[in-house]
Amino acid sequence: MGGKRAAKNKQPTAVADEAAVVCLPADCRLAAQAALKAQLQQVLQHGDIVIDAQALERIDTAALQLLVLFRRELEHNGGALAWRGTNEVLHEAAALLGLEQSLNLPTATSA
Repeated sequence: MGGKRAAKNKQPTAVADEAAVVCLPADCRLAAQAALKAQLQQVLQHGDIVIDAQALERIDTAALQLLVLFRRELEHNGGALAWRGTNEVLHEAAALLGLEQSLNLPTATSA
């Protein structure tokens, strides 16, 4: 994929409580898609995944679509998706597109 450049843009991926954690970047729009996709593919076979959105400040439709596809593939492989640090930015964008259920987002008050 992009060699050294891709490694620089790579967001943290960790394993916590037996679930891999993927941290969304603050700006999760088109420019971040390649790095996010690579990160999600890396953890797809792990099983349970937690997506940490606490740093998220911007997100676009392409990123939300990528996350929906990731959740579907993950569940097809027997894994589960959970969220940590969801915020108003994520909830508003998902609600605008009707994707809260498709993303398995917690309610805004329980996030």
